[in-house]
Amino acid sequence: MEPVARIPKDRIAVIIGKGGATRKMIEEACGAKLEIDSRTGEISVDWADSDVDPVIRMKTPDVILAIGRGLSPKRAVQLLEDEIHLQMYDIREWVGRQPNQIRRMRSRLIGRNGLIRSRIEELSGTEIAIYGSSVIIIGDDMGLEIANPAIESILRGAEHGSVLHGLEKDRKRQRIRSRSLESYEERSEKSSPFDSLVPGLSAARRRRERRLTDSQVDPEDSEAVKEMLELAEDEKITYEEE
Repeated sequence: MEPVARIPKDRIAVIIGKGGATRKMIEEACGAKLEIDSRTGEISVDWADSDVDPVIRMKTPDVILAIGRGLSPKRAVQLLEDEIHLQMYDIREWVGRQPNQIRRMRSRLIGRNGLIRSRIEELSGTEIAIYGSSVIIIGDDMGLEIANPAIESILRGAEHGSVLHGLEKDRKRQRIRSRSLESYEERSEKSSPFDSLVPGLSAARRRRERRLTDSQVDPEDSEAVKEMLELAEDEKITYEEE
């Protein structure tokens, strides 16, 4: 058994689920058996199948941690995907350990009727959970690149209006960058204008490039150099004076 995470006791029922359904879902997704200590909240994993993807083994603790910090299990298992990552903030590192300050900052991060959190999620394409003194964000690299500065700005005390304005600007920049990259890739894949005038030109060019590449020899390889310099039966070298 490999210990992977410790979760709050009031989240144990969530990770088990009704009749153990959630636990079974997590085990099937991770390809492992979970051992849950209901007294301490310690979660261990039994990797009975040694053929489990190493990436899944590496990311399973993040799934358990995310569930323990307020994210729903169905959302948390998204972390097993290669492109989805987790970012966690401890509110206490920003406002101290006074309960009233932690509650105030939680309220600021959520916003009235959940507006701020839902707006950050909408613009960044991420999932956010706020539980106790923890803030959990999951998403792809682009989403986290947008959401993280917004969360950090609120933790530093920035006004909601300026944070949302910056968030929208970051989102626009990401879209422009994404479109530019797609345009570049599309142009690089297009053939030369001459290809349409001379059928087969592109294929011939590729063949020539392959031949040139294949014909290169290592000058330090004397045998390869000797072989390259050997003349065919119908070839000869003549010397003339100008």
